[in-house]
Amino acid sequence: MLGEFKKFAMRGNVVDLAVGIIIGAAFGKIVSSLVNDMLMPAIGLLLGKVDFTNLFFVLQPLGESYETLDLARDAGAVVIAYGVFINVLIEFIIIAFAVFLLVRAINKLQAKEEEAPKAPPAPPEDVVLLREIRDSLQNR
Repeated sequence: MLGEFKKFAMRGNVVDLAVGIIIGAAFGKIVSSLVNDMLMPAIGLLLGKVDFTNLFFVLQPLGESYETLDLARDAGAVVIAYGVFINVLIEFIIIAFAVFLLVRAINKLQAKEEEAPKAPPAPPEDVVLLREIRDSLQNR
């Protein structure tokens, strides 16, 4: 059973999948940092110094106000954190666009491979020999 598992785990597809998951997780962290640390502060500044991570609506207790989302959550308030949702939505759009570009590039490479004409297979040796004999008889 251990041998079967080793054979399964070392197949190319499983290893490729593992590498893809690891790289995907790292890419997700990069995109999260890009959105949270670079894009959203710039967009917030353009919109009047809005911090998207602190955009929320308090559902309960009604009438309460909190300066930050963390303070509201620490106080046990029920909140709708739509600013965090906006950040995650932008992250998703960036990741989806990057995956789209990757798939598009792979499809173009595959199309080029399919378009390249393949050389016809070489004829068998007996056919080549018979042609040589035919040609030599015609030359006599």
